[in-house]
Amino acid sequence: MDFTPLIARKRSRFDEIEALIASGAAYADPRKSKDIMREHMRLKELLADWAALEKARTELAENSELAKGADELAEMARAEIPELTERIAAIDRDIQLALLPPDPNEDKDAIVEIRAGTGGDEAGLFAADLYRMYCRYAETAGLKVENLESSPSEMGGFKEVIFKLSGEGVFRKLRYESGVHRVQRVPATETQGRIHTSAATVAVLPEAEEVDLVLKPEELQIDVCRAGGPGGQGVNTTDSAVQVLHIPTGTIVRCQDGRSQQKNKEKALTIMRSRLLQVKQREEAEKYAAQRKSQVGSGDRSEKIRTYNYPQNRVTDHRIELTLYNLDRFMEGDVAGMIEALQRADMEDRLAAAQAAA
Repeated sequence: MDFTPLIARKRSRFDEIEALIASGAAYADPRKSKDIMREHMRLKELLADWAALEKARTELAENSELAKGADELAEMARAEIPELTERIAAIDRDIQLALLPPDPNEDKDAIVEIRAGTGGDEAGLFAADLYRMYCRYAETAGLKVENLESSPSEMGGFKEVIFKLSGEGVFRKLRYESGVHRVQRVPATETQGRIHTSAATVAVLPEAEEVDLVLKPEELQIDVCRAGGPGGQGVNTTDSAVQVLHIPTGTIVRCQDGRSQQKNKEKALTIMRSRLLQVKQREEAEKYAAQRKSQVGSGDRSEKIRTYNYPQNRVTDHRIELTLYNLDRFMEGDVAGMIEALQRADMEDRLAAAQAAA
């Protein structure tokens, strides 16, 4: 397929953005300026790939002509042809992937919800391990972590923990973590050394801004009460806990981690808005387009997406059938390789779907 006309339009758009940046007009609206700068970066990378592709194609044509001879130069040209052919195929694939329409949510911050599943106390401990894993990953990736709400378990784990991750392209990186995470290991409470299987669910939601989804005051019931659970005298003697009910859907969010009633209210509304946006987007996808068959990125929480096997130091992602034997490092936040593999698999799937529809 000849992408030259499409690249010409992309180049025209790049020149337009360059002019906006040079004039300062790109920074007039802080919200829009972030989108413009991201688009500028994507277009710059695309055009650089296109230039590299044209150069490699020119070199291949020259080498193919030289290879027709019988001298030493022809032999050198023939030797370079396989590498040039491979390079052209790789760059061409990257360009096709870059030309796919971006997900409107991919550059948003993410709300991550982790809940203990089957397995009792061990499931709560595993939920805490997952929370720590994502926090360690955030440290290495330069992301900011903001705790929104948590419900500790008796053994030191979590029944539920909700937090926000902020930074460049957070949702794009972590969206594939949604689903059921299964762990196989000997629990600390096990006296006979038997391996137990437990699970925790992870939901990664794009943070919804007010322009994405408006919460109407008449559709909300907001109650305040005294926070319960551990936290000391300050928590238990002030009416700081906030519970928000979205009346039309029956969705309830409760926040009590902070001592400020206003802060708890803001956090609860942030979580509520993101949950409702996810439901809205899912309904729209089901109404206007057939759901993609691929498991990658489906975000179905009932789906077992990954197994963490401690005895074998193994982590397996079942959607792309990728197994890594570095679970010890993985749990310390070394998850970038898995995330990149999932991103690549999803893009390849989207590309195949686009080609089939063409």
